Amino acid sequence: MKRIPHTFTIVFALIVFAAMLTWVVPAGEFLRQSVDVGGTVREVVDGNSFHYTERSPQTWQIFSALFNGFVDKADIIVFILMVGGAFWILNNSRAIDVGVMAFLRSVKRLSRFRLIRWLGVENIIITLVMIMFSLFGAVFGMSEETIAFVVVFIPLAIQMGFDSIVGVCMCYMAAHIGFAGAMLNPFTIGIAQGIAGLPLFSGLEYRLFCWAVLTVIGIAFVLWYAHRVKAKPGSSPVHALDDYWRNRMEGDGESRLSVRQGFILVLFFATIVALVVGVLKFDWYISEISALFLAMGILAGIIDRQGADDIAKLFLAGCKDILSAALVVGLASGIIFILKDGRVIDTILYGLTRSLARVGEVTSLGVMYLFQTLLNIVMPSGSAKAALTMPIMAQFADLIGVSRQTTVLAFQFGDGFTNMLTPTSGVLIGVLGMARIPYGTWLRWVWKFILALIVFGFILMLPTLWLDLPGF
Repeated sequence: MKRIPHTFTIVFALIVFAAMLTWVVPAGEFLRQSVDVGGTVREVVDGNSFHYTERSPQTWQIFSALFNGFVDKADIIVFILMVGGAFWILNNSRAIDVGVMAFLRSVKRLSRFRLIRWLGVENIIITLVMIMFSLFGAVFGMSEETIAFVVVFIPLAIQMGFDSIVGVCMCYMAAHIGFAGAMLNPFTIGIAQGIAGLPLFSGLEYRLFCWAVLTVIGIAFVLWYAHRVKAKPGSSPVHALDDYWRNRMEGDGESRLSVRQGFILVLFFATIVALVVGVLKFDWYISEISALFLAMGILAGIIDRQGADDIAKLFLAGCKDILSAALVVGLASGIIFILKDGRVIDTILYGLTRSLARVGEVTSLGVMYLFQTLLNIVMPSGSAKAALTMPIMAQFADLIGVSRQTTVLAFQFGDGFTNMLTPTSGVLIGVLGMARIPYGTWLRWVWKFILALIVFGFILMLPTLWLDLPGF
């Protein structure tokens, strides 16, 4: 079997490739203008302002891009370190591991019911968890928050006889499938519709249908893979890597929750409730969530009767354990800086929109969708991509007879699916770091499924061209 390159090697190679593009693609740019979108002023492009500029080929900047990437993604890097440190303190109590086993012992008793036994307890758990996280992604755009859930669902998946990939899919993949098929996500749908001049969250009915279809596809795929791994554990690409999780949980099957561990689990679930309420009600983001998990870690250490010095040492050990994943986030962000400083992103967008005017509506929709999908690999920020592409795409949609709502759907799907494989996504790298899954291993496992989702996404867009759908 061929050896998979280290994640750092893969990302740096992409930085070099991006620099090479700046020598080949002509430099150009659109002018930006300030527009009020849903009460927030955003910089969007003027679709008629493109002009070629002086070339800015990138050479030694591949090294300064690393620094710029670290600065730009400092919030996510610190978030990963704080969550890693906080959960290291929490995990020292063994509360989650013992709690997972207690949970499984309880639900397995339900097998005495014929229907539950026929459906399978494990199938029910995976399905319900994935539906919940898919809803979170669809309604309020859950993304970064999934980093904190990995250490909960991987032990659960391992103890059910599956692998760490299944644990990642239960929370991270489910949330991002929901993110792609979102109905109410303010960070993608809200911004894109606002820039396109559409009523906020219009077209909800068909988006709800799309979300349901994509979620069912995701659950079916994960269930198929999970039972394949359970039947033949050696077929898992992370079977050897999962020894870390198996060794960590060794002996927990016979353990009973102590009073202190019970209090720590109550603290953990209270933290999750506070997280959901904070995000939905008070617009919490990374800084508030980081503080929440840091407080949880410190309180867990106190409940576990750890001294102040011991809590500090455990926190630093957790930061050290997750440091490589945090560094990759900054490294991957350097790709975007190279393309921006090389002034080639706007040129690519301009060339695409010119070509769209000469083809039919189905081909135009496919090209727009493909472009949004490929652009997301180097620019995973949905709000930034909406500001860059939607002013132009909306105008071209009018010219070629495609609904602006369909254009938003193309942006939505294009923005969502490739989040689960692009190395420029700080969330993906953070999740894989927490899960101890090398990026190359994950990419080789997930790319065929993502390709299938992309195809299904295009199929779901076609009815909007031919049917009279609400909001379209």
